[in-house]
Amino acid sequence: MNAKTKATAFAILAAALYAVNIPLSKLLLTRVSPTMLAAFLYLGAGFGLLLYRLFAGQTLPSNRLTRSELPYTIGMVLLDIAAPILLMLGLQRTNSANAALLNNFEIVATSLLAFGIFREVLSKRLWLAIVLVTVASILLSFEGSGSFEFNSGSVLVLGASCCWGLENNSTRMLSSKSSVQITTIKGICSGFGSLLIALTVGEKLPSPIWILPMLLLGFVSYGLSINSYIKAQKDLGAAKTSAYYSIAPFLGAALGMLLLRERPTLPFWLGLAVMLAAAALLVKDTVSLQHTHEHTHIHTHAHAHGNLIHTHAHSHSHTHAHIHGQEETNHTHSHEKLEGHNHSHISPAEP
Repeated sequence: MNAKTKATAFAILAAALYAVNIPLSKLLLTRVSPTMLAAFLYLGAGFGLLLYRLFAGQTLPSNRLTRSELPYTIGMVLLDIAAPILLMLGLQRTNSANAALLNNFEIVATSLLAFGIFREVLSKRLWLAIVLVTVASILLSFEGSGSFEFNSGSVLVLGASCCWGLENNSTRMLSSKSSVQITTIKGICSGFGSLLIALTVGEKLPSPIWILPMLLLGFVSYGLSINSYIKAQKDLGAAKTSAYYSIAPFLGAALGMLLLRERPTLPFWLGLAVMLAAAALLVKDTVSLQHTHEHTHIHTHAHAHGNLIHTHAHSHSHTHAHIHGQEETNHTHSHEKLEGHNHSHISPAEP
């Protein structure tokens, strides 16, 4: 198996590992309260990655967080407390297939906040994809084939996506730091924060028999998913890896119908069709920046913002004018920054 094939397998594995999160969380919610479940999922991711680093013999990264990044780190942790709690509360009120697809709204929240706060340029394809994801999310916020009854669970899931979108833009300020360290910190700190909230509102600790499954699910669907994503990125690059990862919501919806025997209604199928069209646009927009053109070299620079991979593509056109018979050689270099920025999310959004 060559490096590219192996990397592709890691990208698909990352998507599949995250896809199991929502349907299995839906099952666990029958035994565990929502805030308590959010806490143990994040603790599983944080402590799981910490143990992974210890057993792998990895030392502390040289690009670890410093005191100057403390405000952004605190913001990241607080948003990662709110988002999973909202997601679990939403899962109690809607089916897992709906929730899996609604996770795509994080792309809209991330992109619009990046555009509004950081003045990032969004391509025409990305704008169209944002509109389509929004339309699909509205469709998924209703249920019932005859009367379109408003679904409060979908609104809570959308709230979680908005929190993760803001969190993605907060962690962009930590882009030069270790993504493994960031994920470990957010897992442990956000997990304990959610645990404190759960105990404060009167939720009881789960039965010991359910603690290990929750920790394992958090480690697998968050921790190992991120680890597989990073491995894929080394050989595929950020854009192609994110394109493969975009299948995660659809795998999650399929698993929900298979494991939970859910029978989605008409709004789901309409939302699914629109969401597929949006995903196709996002993949095309992402991969298009990887293409090279004759006499033009495109260099893609990917930065990890915790759960957000932010890709900048720059076009460098080189024109060389050689005057034969003379000692002087003229070189003209033109540099053009390509329009558009790509955002791909390592889920969990992250944790």
